[in-house]
Amino acid sequence: MFDWLKKAWNNLTETQIKVVVTLTILLGMWLLLRLVIRSIMALKSDISTRYAWRKAATYIIYSIGILSIAVVWSNQFESLATFLGLLSAGLAIAFKDPIVNIAGWYFIVARQPFKVGDRIQVGQHSGDVIDINLFQFTIVEIGNWVRSDQSTGRIIHLANAQIFTAAIANYNAGLDYIWNEISVLITFESDWRKTKTILQEILDENAPQISEQVQKELKASTGRYLIYYTKLTPIVYTSVEDSGVNLTLRYLCEPKQRRNSEEQIWEAILDNFAVQDNIDLAYPTRRTITSPMFPNVAGGAGEDE
Repeated sequence: MFDWLKKAWNNLTETQIKVVVTLTILLGMWLLLRLVIRSIMALKSDISTRYAWRKAATYIIYSIGILSIAVVWSNQFESLATFLGLLSAGLAIAFKDPIVNIAGWYFIVARQPFKVGDRIQVGQHSGDVIDINLFQFTIVEIGNWVRSDQSTGRIIHLANAQIFTAAIANYNAGLDYIWNEISVLITFESDWRKTKTILQEILDENAPQISEQVQKELKASTGRYLIYYTKLTPIVYTSVEDSGVNLTLRYLCEPKQRRNSEEQIWEAILDNFAVQDNIDLAYPTRRTITSPMFPNVAGGAGEDE
């Protein structure tokens, strides 16, 4: 290409020729990437597979293009290592934050603390990962003003450098399920033993039946994480609060199905309690006591009536 350009444009210097070749490489990269992405999007496969292929093709084409440009601007191929070393040192000083973001991207790809599709929390931001690129990763926000970990619809872009400085919670690492709890508070006068039996039956019937799947995932992940659970089936725990007896329903569910599972269980609880005479839900009330000697004495707030 150099020889052909020299014959075509005898007045071009070596630097100008390299600029022309660099622009040609960039144009070729752009055209090739467009062609490959169109071919991938035409495949009849699921969204996650097309996304993975598109990302892989992008990284490969960019790597080949960068290497080609580096070869063009190095005087000899043997000095490529020296050229890249000097270039890297200069970039590290001038572009510290972008370099750290690239290092964070490499860590995410190599170690996979999370991947596209996982639900994570980084600092105060929680959401579902929808994209990972060279400088940042993107999540669809959950929570905030919306309850039960539902999506807010906002897109949040986070720098890859945060992988080194912020604590990251992954809802899907090791297991694709999380523990969820529902607290049911009943009055002290209610039959709590009968209530606990009813709640256990409701939980066994309506909680997601995933114990066998969890056992398989636990066995598969033992090589990477030391996760040990003695009980995976739904259970009801008993405790006492100021306003009554607290029965806590604990069960495993998928992170994105937390609200739906709670709704189904609560509807079953309300329907069942509606036909019970000796079970009442407790809530903070104010009790007033009157007597002939002290007609104006009132009980404190927060007591059960």
